[in-house]
Amino acid sequence: MKEYEIAIVGGGPSGLMAAVAALGKNIVILEKNDSLASKLLLTGGGRCNLTNNKPIKKLLNSFHDKNFLKHSFYTLTNEKLISIFENQGLYFIEEDDNRIFPETERAVDVLDTLTDYLEDVDIKYNFKVESIDKKDDKFIIDDNIKASSVIIATGGITYPQTGSTGDGYYLTSHEVSDIKYGLSPLITRDDLRDYAGINLYNVSVSYKKSEIFGDVLITHQGLTGPAILNISNLISYDNDYNLLDNKNIVLDNVRIAIDLTPDYTRDELSEKFILDFQAKGKTLLKNYLKYLLTNSFIPLFLEKAGLDGEVKLANITKKDKNKLINSLKGLEFEIVGFMGELSKVTVGGIKIDDINSKTMESKLVEGLYFAGEVLEPVGYTGGYNLKIAFSTGYLAGMSASKSLD
Repeated sequence: MKEYEIAIVGGGPSGLMAAVAALGKNIVILEKNDSLASKLLLTGGGRCNLTNNKPIKKLLNSFHDKNFLKHSFYTLTNEKLISIFENQGLYFIEEDDNRIFPETERAVDVLDTLTDYLEDVDIKYNFKVESIDKKDDKFIIDDNIKASSVIIATGGITYPQTGSTGDGYYLTSHEVSDIKYGLSPLITRDDLRDYAGINLYNVSVSYKKSEIFGDVLITHQGLTGPAILNISNLISYDNDYNLLDNKNIVLDNVRIAIDLTPDYTRDELSEKFILDFQAKGKTLLKNYLKYLLTNSFIPLFLEKAGLDGEVKLANITKKDKNKLINSLKGLEFEIVGFMGELSKVTVGGIKIDDINSKTMESKLVEGLYFAGEVLEPVGYTGGYNLKIAFSTGYLAGMSASKSLD
């Protein structure tokens, strides 16, 4: 039985960063696939959105579990994270919404840079961990490997084709919260196949009291795009289900509303329509809407709003004008489910109440650490989730290393 100081279960972003942070110790990475970080290579459309460069306090305020993440974010700041790569010659650019990408726009370069650090780290591929036991202050993994510390970095349950199948939920005695879809396209009650491919730019999507700005894309099954992916997290938090029990999720009485004209208030639209309807009285409503909406979206809008596009502006009733304003400011869609196969992250995981946020060490088992998506915290699209992975991984690796000194 080979012995190591630190065994890292999972060779994704958090596991690799844990190894980087613990360099100098005798480390093994146990990866179930035949290659490292399969999911990392898919992020940012294959470009790898490394992190989000908002000021750290503003960044933390974007997270549901900001108090738990605070210490890891301050331990591995964005500046320090980027320097890890720049020290190996990989540089970055900042795009809209503070998103950070490698200059090469290749996720594989991020992976290659991380692996360049790991020349002295033992990596075992096609190694699916089945059991972890602790005997005499040592961890025994599959009766094959002995380690002083173990870091669980197995990821969540989404994108199972990359190896993320929820293995880490079952390897310890730690409680697991309900596991749900995150950053998922949504399935609508409406049949939108005839409108698939239409983009709605710079709109606002609301769910109950929450509102998220961004783009929306209509698909054959429903809606996607950054604003929809982000709102899906809130829908998951708000609805009772657990993917560990059942993956065929049907939502009941879930509605979102899209503000198609967020630059106008209702009063401003009303005033605009008074002036425009007088000045352009002979114009048909469907033609007038071209000034406000994507042309190909207008038929769907009119259908859902219950308005006649052939009516002239001068003949629109007060009732229909109010209906027009209400629909522009909040076009409703009923959501019946998630496109789970396209869910990018997992909501839920190992309960953070049992994890020391200052070290990522278990409060239940000394020497056992957790990092990345296997934990409960989840973020929006735009570099937030890789930020969690890298920061918690770094803190776990650093803490495990220091505990052995």
